[in-house]
Amino acid sequence: MSTKIFLTGGTGYIGGSVLDTVVKQHPEYEVTVLLRNVPEKFSKLYPAVKVVRGDYDSTDLISETAAKANIVIHCGNSDHEPSIKALIAGLLRRNEPSFLIHLSGTGIVADYRDDTYHGTENPKIWSDVDDIDAITSMPDIAVHRNVDKIIQNAAAEHGDKLKTAIICPPDIYGPGRGPGGIRSVFFPMFVAEARKVGATFYANDGSNGRSWVHIDDLMVVYMKVVEAAANGGDGADWGKEVSIVIIVPKYADGLLKGYYFASSQEVSQKDIAIEAGKLLHAHGLLSTAEPKKLTLSEIGGLMKGHIYYPMIGTYLWASNSRTRSHRAEKLFGYKPSAPTIWETLETDLLASAEK
Repeated sequence: MSTKIFLTGGTGYIGGSVLDTVVKQHPEYEVTVLLRNVPEKFSKLYPAVKVVRGDYDSTDLISETAAKANIVIHCGNSDHEPSIKALIAGLLRRNEPSFLIHLSGTGIVADYRDDTYHGTENPKIWSDVDDIDAITSMPDIAVHRNVDKIIQNAAAEHGDKLKTAIICPPDIYGPGRGPGGIRSVFFPMFVAEARKVGATFYANDGSNGRSWVHIDDLMVVYMKVVEAAANGGDGADWGKEVSIVIIVPKYADGLLKGYYFASSQEVSQKDIAIEAGKLLHAHGLLSTAEPKKLTLSEIGGLMKGHIYYPMIGTYLWASNSRTRSHRAEKLFGYKPSAPTIWETLETDLLASAEK
């Protein structure tokens, strides 16, 4: 059976990189993308990719297109319930098993709602193997939990027909490869707020840590999962077993699969503030190289009014989100090889300043 992929989010930072990687590494795959607006250069870059025009609320179109694919790679809005429900409904219309690969994020384990460790290091490090029971039973208020639950419940009910994988990257750096957005979320926001504050910044002792991955290393994990799906699922873990804990908790031990962290390194907010301050000052973008210690209240007021996450300042710059990609290491021998965050920091910062 030929591999037919339906991909969403193809002009985003992550989704565009996935699209570009899939097309270039596997030109034999038949790829269809959902686009609201088609970039001018799209057909030239990807002449074999079919485009369907719509947005995440085009649920009938999404469902119909998903029904024609044996693999869906959902890189769109990770919190949008109508689109994920439409994708699942479409895949369940198929007679043979299908695969859903969904983009989530390690914000789900971030401690930004609990101020115990804000601005300081939280000793908790999350494993996508050892802590999978806790990760897949987070409270409903956790970031991305609403859609993760929909996927887990669908896998529990339709596990023989619907194979699911949730890709859960940490903060990402490095230039994207796709036809649209090529910048990460963190650095453009950090540079913009640093210029308003007049300096880079941290809170408390600034030891709060976050895991990171280069976009190229993230693509390694994605491709391993996509290729496993194209091979009928062999070589990867899928989500039926993840969701068993929702229904029968006593069977949780050893049966939790289908959830992938992708972290490659960890750095503290203060270390980023120190190094970024030096570089931004050297390029005349800040009047000082010295980072500024802000109060937690001041950190919490940054990016105030953000439409998606009311506590985004605290989440980005005072919380901890420490993860380890044990599943990818175990299954795929995942060994990140892209440049470190320090090796690309200057390029990322300057690109963010131009945005």
